[in-house]
Amino acid sequence: MSALEPRDAAADPDIAVGLPPDPGARIPAHDDTKGSVLDAAHRALSIGIVSVVLLIAFEATAVGTAMPVAARELDGVSVYAFAFSAYFTTSLFAMVLAGQWSDRTGPLAPLTTGISAFAAGLLLSGTAGTMWLFILGRAVQGLGGGLVIVALYVVVGRAYEEHLRPAIMAAFAASWVVPSVVGPLASGTVTEHLGWRWVFLGIPVLVVFPLALALPAIRRTASGPADPSVTLAPWDRRRIRLALGISAGVALLQYAGQELRWLSLLPALAGAALLVPAVRGLLPKGTYRAARGLPSVVLLRGLAAGAFIAAESFVPLMLVTQRGLSPTLAGLSLAMGGLTWALGSWIQSRPWTEPYRERLVVLGMVLVAIAIAAAPSVLITAVPVWVLALAWALGCLGMGAVIASTSVLLMKLSAPEEVGANSAALQISDGLSNVLLLAAGGAAFAALGGGAVGHTVAATTATGSHPGAFAAVFLPMAGVAAVGAWVATRLRGAEAHRL
Repeated sequence: MSALEPRDAAADPDIAVGLPPDPGARIPAHDDTKGSVLDAAHRALSIGIVSVVLLIAFEATAVGTAMPVAARELDGVSVYAFAFSAYFTTSLFAMVLAGQWSDRTGPLAPLTTGISAFAAGLLLSGTAGTMWLFILGRAVQGLGGGLVIVALYVVVGRAYEEHLRPAIMAAFAASWVVPSVVGPLASGTVTEHLGWRWVFLGIPVLVVFPLALALPAIRRTASGPADPSVTLAPWDRRRIRLALGISAGVALLQYAGQELRWLSLLPALAGAALLVPAVRGLLPKGTYRAARGLPSVVLLRGLAAGAFIAAESFVPLMLVTQRGLSPTLAGLSLAMGGLTWALGSWIQSRPWTEPYRERLVVLGMVLVAIAIAAAPSVLITAVPVWVLALAWALGCLGMGAVIASTSVLLMKLSAPEEVGANSAALQISDGLSNVLLLAAGGAAFAALGGGAVGHTVAATTATGSHPGAFAAVFLPMAGVAAVGAWVATRLRGAEAHRL
């Protein structure tokens, strides 16, 4: 079956993207133009999967706060970066695995396996007696996270009618608002009074409720292969090998980036040799030339996420070293972004925006480019810090619309049996671009006298950072976002694209 061409749900209420209407009658019959994500048919599923996302968001914000204390107590500060890279490396492999697994047998098995691995990784890290056991736990957690995120996308593609998908994606985005504000504070309090281990050990207990609520609904509405009438194809071993290649390639590049020495060129070259063919094989054909339709959706996701995250990583450092703000105030200057991100995602979920989705995405990328370009203006002391806070809130508004819309468009452009593989490609583009653009920005920052980003705030302030080093990060990333605005004009294509 070929992927479906994009059409407007508002103009054509007969669109049905998801399971064929025949087998098993897993989805209750109802008018595709009515209902909501909280109606009787979807309520348990919606609350369950949004709760899963909420816990993942809380973990992402809380664990980062406890990580420095864990590394110090485990005498592992020298390998601190591997606690992050281990998670990312294994998650890339798991994303590809989850795509195939979900397309073959449905998202239920990879989702339950992923949540179990995620919880097991937290328990392993929380009870670790050495830093390497802690890093192993993070790697296991990454496997679980990669399985879960792709499986959730497949659940959305199968269990929700097309006109409801923007709303559930908006709910996913809103799930990050409270954790982004409360997570670091709660984690800091627990770490200070109970110890860092309880940040890791406490989260697995909370997984029980969303599992109990969501799994029966997933089994009823989204289990089994996308088309039960078709004999299951064997596992695509080539894609599994490519997934291993992309994970190993990223690991080698990250290892080489730990120390800028001539000998580091060897693992860097080996990593690139593994990474380039793997990426070409795992992303849709035409991605890097922005072919219309699915390839441009996948490319845009990478450009948007990579440029924004790479720039945002340097905002607190710039405010602390150049404007003298405390770390707390520097973080609070970006707090409004969580709310505007959720607002942007909510706007794209409104039915009246559907005919204008591509224009909304272009506008969103323009806002992102303007926000990133405006950020270094605070290097001029006459410019008040609230200018950056306002600009970043607008950028987050654009990102909320862009990220949710790329997910919605991917499902619209994917046949039911391809949602898993295509969702994996979208997540790979997102995650890989984060690493590559952040590495490029960090290299430019260091080359222009930016100082040691990995040091403590006090050490960084003492060494000083040249203002031009920050401009060397923000302005190129604004250019990447501007390219993304052009790619956003190519999201609607006349023919389907496959991986």
